[in-house]
Amino acid sequence: MCLQHSEEDPELNLPQNSDDNLVRNVSGDPGEPFPWDAGVFDAHCHPTDTMASISSIPAMKARALTVMSTRSQDQELVCEVASKHGVHDRKTLLSTPLAFTDQDRIVPSFGWHPWFSYQLYDDTVSNPTYDGTPAGKIAHYDQVLAPTPSSKDASFSSGLCDPQPLSEFLRETRRRLEKFPLALVGEIGLDKAFRLPTTWTSVEETNREGSLTPGGREGRRLSPYRVQIAHQTTILRAQLELAGQMGRPVSVHGVQVHGILYDTIASCWKGHEKEVLSRRQKHQIATGAEDFWSDTDEDSDYDAAPKKKKDKPQKPAVGSAKGPGLFPPRICLHSYSGHVEQVKVYLHPSVPAKVYFSFSTAINWGSSGNEKTDDVVRAIPDNRILVESDLHTAGEQMDNNLEEVCRKICQLKGWSLRQGVEILGHNWREFVLGE
Repeated sequence: MCLQHSEEDPELNLPQNSDDNLVRNVSGDPGEPFPWDAGVFDAHCHPTDTMASISSIPAMKARALTVMSTRSQDQELVCEVASKHGVHDRKTLLSTPLAFTDQDRIVPSFGWHPWFSYQLYDDTVSNPTYDGTPAGKIAHYDQVLAPTPSSKDASFSSGLCDPQPLSEFLRETRRRLEKFPLALVGEIGLDKAFRLPTTWTSVEETNREGSLTPGGREGRRLSPYRVQIAHQTTILRAQLELAGQMGRPVSVHGVQVHGILYDTIASCWKGHEKEVLSRRQKHQIATGAEDFWSDTDEDSDYDAAPKKKKDKPQKPAVGSAKGPGLFPPRICLHSYSGHVEQVKVYLHPSVPAKVYFSFSTAINWGSSGNEKTDDVVRAIPDNRILVESDLHTAGEQMDNNLEEVCRKICQLKGWSLRQGVEILGHNWREFVLGE
């Protein structure tokens, strides 16, 4: 989500896998015309935070936007925008040349952001944190926020909204996903750094920006309160399982919790990992196959009357756990801020989901650059990288940010500009459409 907290991690001395001089020569010319006609796709943005900007979407140069929802106030707004500008037929995104119309410009995504996870309570457990009473509201926020609000400011929790049942949100999200067959689940995730804004003062209420969708920070000061990671994990896990049930990709937010985030996602596919064979096993299978096909006479005898003979090595079953796995088939780690070693964990051959990494100039590079991000981009396979704006307003600035991040990625990967934009577009279609 735009304006998210960034991590302050120590720099690592990481190997680079491309020649810097080649990169500059291939795509470092800022004057090279940008190939918008090749199709540019924003993997993660929030234009419904500024509804007045939605009317500018048909005039944008970007082909399609993946529009996130995050909280109670924007779920129906994303539905509304998707009904008017949404992609309803995947063929329009696969056609060549790509058609530009007023419709078919956005793919909606429905989810509950970790910043707002405190507003939900798990009503599926035997002892929910909220019982529907004023005292229960205080008790809920004391359990899911740290430090305990009632120990600092008894009025803080009273100024927050009444918690909503998680099961009700999941039912509503399922209904929205059924209405929009191409929709994703997101923005979801974990965030260790985020602090809740303070409750509104009378002065702040007077000076509120009327053009912004309610529910965000809206210029308020930050309180000392954070959402407990255990509670965020409960909300995240429920949404990951919903995405798995419906076969939808997810857009995931992760700040300062890369290990816990991976563990939470991986817990959904536990028992369904892909089988990874050692070199020795692969050799045994290959040798066994050769023996099998070259031993026709013995096989005939074997069929007629079983004999004692050496067992042929067999490849172990894949995904042999009980029942289907409740994990999303495709995952985008948006504005990814982890290290190269964490990328390798997500790309391990045993991982049954297809994991993509998305980058934005607003979060990943900012004004001072970020060598860690440069190394990560170089290390990610060409077919697993996406671009995004992560902006809260549609229009020219969103186009500008997308062009900037595409140029940056092409430079780091050593791609020509057109080649890179085509690769990024193909990756987005595979992530969203699964094709």
